[in-house]
Amino acid sequence: MRARPILRSSGGCRLRPQSPSICQCRRDLHRFGYAVLSLLDFSQEDRERAARYHRPLYAAVGLRLLIVLAVFGAFTQLSFGGLGWLGGALVWPVVVLASVGIVCLPLDAWRGLVRERRFGLSTQTAGGWLADRAKGEAVELVLAALVWAVAVGLGRALPRWWPVPAAAGLALLVLVLSFVAPVVLEPLFNRFRPLDDERLAAELRALADRAGVPVRDVLVADASRRTTRTNAYVSGLGPTRRVVVWDTLLAEADERELKLILAHELGHRRERHVLQGTLLAMAGAVAAVVVLWAAIGAPAPGDFPLAALLFTGLELVALPAMAATSRRWERVADRWSLELTGDRDAFARAHVSLARKNLSDLDPPRLAYVFLFTHPTPPERLALAEGRGV
Repeated sequence: MRARPILRSSGGCRLRPQSPSICQCRRDLHRFGYAVLSLLDFSQEDRERAARYHRPLYAAVGLRLLIVLAVFGAFTQLSFGGLGWLGGALVWPVVVLASVGIVCLPLDAWRGLVRERRFGLSTQTAGGWLADRAKGEAVELVLAALVWAVAVGLGRALPRWWPVPAAAGLALLVLVLSFVAPVVLEPLFNRFRPLDDERLAAELRALADRAGVPVRDVLVADASRRTTRTNAYVSGLGPTRRVVVWDTLLAEADERELKLILAHELGHRRERHVLQGTLLAMAGAVAAVVVLWAAIGAPAPGDFPLAALLFTGLELVALPAMAATSRRWERVADRWSLELTGDRDAFARAHVSLARKNLSDLDPPRLAYVFLFTHPTPPERLALAEGRGV
C-alpha cells in the first residue's frame, strides 16, 4: 500500500507561537487530522467489524471489575481460624483468588474463547483454553500465597518496620521475575524454536547489528496452536533477553514487513523499555506496600481481601499513566523502525495487516483508550508513515 500525501496546515493564521497552550492545540489538531485521514486505509466493513467485536468487550471488562470488587468485598466480611498465622496467610489468598476465578469463569470463557472463535481469532479447543487458564491461575495463586505469607510473617516479626524489608523484597521479586519469566513462565504456554530460515535469520541479525543491539537468536513461538492473531515482542533482561516472533506472523508477513516489525522490537531494546518497565513495576510494588501499611498497619492473614481491594484501587489509579507511558514507548519504537529501515511502505502495509488480522479497534471510546490501550491505534501509527508523527 502506497502512502498518500497528507494535507498540511497553510499557516494562514498565526497566533503567538510562543504560547504553550496554542502549540499544544496545534499538535493535537495535527494528530487528530492525520489519524482521521489514516482511517481511510480501512474499509467501512473493517471499522464496523472491529467495533462489533470490541464494544461488548469493554462492557465485559467493566462487569468483571465489578465482580472482582464484589468478591473481595464479600470476603472482608468473612473469617475462619484454626490454621495458625502461616496456614492462614497461605490459605486466604488461595481461597479468595480461586473464588474470583470460579465466579468469573463464565464471563472469561465468553471473552477468551466463545467470542474469539466467533470472530475467527481462536484456534483453541475448550480443553486447551481451560488448561492455559489453570496454569495461569496456578502461577498466580502460588505467587500470591508466598508473598502474603512473607508479608504477614514480617508484620509479626517487625510490627513497626515490616514495610522496609517487605517493599525491598517485593521489588526484588519483580526484578527476578523479569529475568526468569522468558525461560520459566513463557514456556508454560508456548514452545519456542530458533528461526530456521538461515538466510532470513542472518538478515535479521544483520539488521540488529546495524541497530546497535545485536541478538544471538530470534525465536519463533508456536502461537498458532491458540490463535490466528499475529505478534512479536521483546522480553527478559540480561542473558534472558530475546526477541520472539509468533509463527502466525511468519506465515502472514513478507520479508520487508518482518524486518520492519523486528526493527520495532529492536527499538524497544535500544531504548531499554523492558528495563524501564521493570523499574516502574518495582516502584509500583513499593507503592503497594506503602498503601497497605498506611491502611492497616501490620497485616494479619485475614486482611488479604482488604489488601486485594486496596491493590485493585491502586492499579486503577495508575492505569492511565501506565497506558500512556506504554503508548509513548510504542511511538518511539515505531519511529525507530522507520529510521532503521527507511521503508514507509512496509510500515504502512505491516500495520494495516496487523490491525486487520488482530481485529484492532480503529476508533475506540476515549475512556477505553485512556485506561486500556497500551499501543496507539492503527490510524495513529499509520499517520507516522504518512509524513507526520503522532
